[in-house]
Amino acid sequence: MTFFAVLFALVIEQFRALSHDNPVHEMVRGLARRSVRAFDAGSRHDAIFAWCAVVLPLVLGAWIIDAILASAGFALSFLWNVLLLYLTLGFRQFSHYFTDIHDALNRDDLIAARALLREWTGLDTVDMPVREVCRHTLEHAIIAVHRHVFGVFFWFLLPIGPAGVVLYRVAEYLARHWSVSAPEHSPVLGEFAARAFYVLDWVPARLTSIGFAIVGNFEDAIYAWRNHVRRWDDAVNGILLASGGGALGVRLGIPPAEPDVQMVLSNDFGTDFDAEPAPEVQPLEFTQEPTPRTLQSAVGLVWRAVVLWMVLLAMLSLAVWLG
Repeated sequence: MTFFAVLFALVIEQFRALSHDNPVHEMVRGLARRSVRAFDAGSRHDAIFAWCAVVLPLVLGAWIIDAILASAGFALSFLWNVLLLYLTLGFRQFSHYFTDIHDALNRDDLIAARALLREWTGLDTVDMPVREVCRHTLEHAIIAVHRHVFGVFFWFLLPIGPAGVVLYRVAEYLARHWSVSAPEHSPVLGEFAARAFYVLDWVPARLTSIGFAIVGNFEDAIYAWRNHVRRWDDAVNGILLASGGGALGVRLGIPPAEPDVQMVLSNDFGTDFDAEPAPEVQPLEFTQEPTPRTLQSAVGLVWRAVVLWMVLLAMLSLAVWLG
């Protein structure tokens, strides 16, 4: 059932993508606002209560409904799984930006590409050169495809199934929404949400990076994973972007100003994690800059990774069925 639920959800999402202003997403946003007003008083305990007040009702609701429908019959449980996957998968929620930017660059319409990138990411794209437009587009696409597709796959495969995908996607939304400085919530709330999502995304991010390496340039992806992660402040995103760039054979991220000095990645609470001593020898650089052609290569990389996951999922489902 797992394989076919994922397949059906992907097919439905390709034909009719879920809009950003749908009632389900609006419910999550409203619940987050109410939780901030009710619990956020600036302390870590308050941040934990606020986070749990959003996540736990949705996760428990998904789990209880799944259990009830599973006891009622296979068909109802299958439809519930497809529905939750459709609500949490988001291939088309970001792919149209990527496609439109790629098309604009192919038409040599840099102004349109900059405008689309600004609308998608909120970056200041005024006077941004083509290579930087391509780089930011690739980086945002790699992160988006992980959080909207591969991370959801991982949590759906766990025994908690539908509740897992709800947990992952809601935690991702809270980390992204509360990390933005705003007078409506305290900085501690954003710090805890980011830390919670870091824990939930630790294993999925590494599996996604391994998938990129398998379907892309394996040696370059692993090399970049080991040596170029320090270009990003976010440890998890650094792994994804380093391996993704290596798999494509292009340079992503901004070279460190002082590469010979040890750089430490730290979380928002001031403790070090995912940090390794800086290498004594300066890592080799990928000389190829991202180009519009690289964007097309990235599409192939993502689809090969999706096929890899689906094949593994089909083999797992077959093994469970035969067993």
